[in-house]
Amino acid sequence: MTLQQSELDMIRSSARKIADDFGPNYWREKDKKKEYPWDFVKAYAKDGWLGVTMPEQYGGMGLGLTEAGIILHEIAESGGGASGASAFHYYVFPPGPVIHHGSEEMKAKYLPLLASGELMMCFGVSEPDNGVDTSRLKTFAKKERDRWLINGRKVWISNAMNADRILMLTRTSPRDPARPLDGMTLFFTQLKGKKGVLITPIEKLARNCIDSNEMVFENFEANDEDVVGEVGKGFRCLLDGLNPERIAVAFAQIGTGRAALNQTVQYAKERIVFDRPIGKNQAVAHPLADSWIRLQAAEMMATKAAQLFDAKQPCGPQANAAKYLGTEAAFEACDRAMQFHGGYCYATEYHVERYWREARLLKIAPVSQEMVLNYVADKILGLPKSY
Repeated sequence: MTLQQSELDMIRSSARKIADDFGPNYWREKDKKKEYPWDFVKAYAKDGWLGVTMPEQYGGMGLGLTEAGIILHEIAESGGGASGASAFHYYVFPPGPVIHHGSEEMKAKYLPLLASGELMMCFGVSEPDNGVDTSRLKTFAKKERDRWLINGRKVWISNAMNADRILMLTRTSPRDPARPLDGMTLFFTQLKGKKGVLITPIEKLARNCIDSNEMVFENFEANDEDVVGEVGKGFRCLLDGLNPERIAVAFAQIGTGRAALNQTVQYAKERIVFDRPIGKNQAVAHPLADSWIRLQAAEMMATKAAQLFDAKQPCGPQANAAKYLGTEAAFEACDRAMQFHGGYCYATEYHVERYWREARLLKIAPVSQEMVLNYVADKILGLPKSY
């Protein structure tokens, strides 16, 4: 569905109106107390926004990643940063494989619950030992009569403490070096209340209101109806969640960078040193102007990537470039915010230290900046593969 600019503007203003009810002070408290932002999630669920990318026949809005990106940007720029964006974007990219590859029964049963906010899911791919080489994951699902028994470990799994279901990638046959991405299967299975899993929260630097966890599975049961797509073809299904994730992160990072920039511009107008506002000094003004330009450019790339995805066109290069540019521009804006606030950058009342901590995370996750450059060098420029 292609929307007119006036409709996109309406989405932006509606999303921002809700976000402004949960400003920087709200997110500072949630971060401090490590409390999940349930009232924030429920506010977006109330007006149906959680189902923005889900098909209308399953209770969603039937819109695209372009519209979801606008919402993520407004949440982050309003003061939510990566914390607010994360609470929303788990309803945007993780359901992708279910939407595109799930059985009709699976979609009819669970997508309406996700769209309404009645069901929460988490996304289980990362493991302690395989880094970014997904083909070497060790979590294994073995078929025994009418059930699958899953054993292994996952790490950095967000939302697991509260999630009802998990979308989890496992091996179902040993790794074949000739076809390393074959033999993996994607399960969308019940998590809450089930035996066979130990969930341990990880103490961390930032985004503390969104739990991140290590998970240990011992004979954790799943059924045939939990399989997304085909057994052994799970990685192909997973791809429908990876590019949207990169694009979603880009929009959120750009919003976070602008939150820091807006705060710093105001501070630079008001802070008087040597009888003049510090914003009158080009050593302050020029870097802030540079950040504005870089954030504008990153947004253009993110929008292009989202539009390609929505048009069902290949978007891997643009999705990766958007994530890279958005993260670089956002972290630089946040780092400049820290520098230009002087000693006050360490005071939580100014919020820039939280933006800085949260923006730094996305230089590593969901894919590192270095791996984006590897992708471009290999897949686009045709240079010899380095790994």
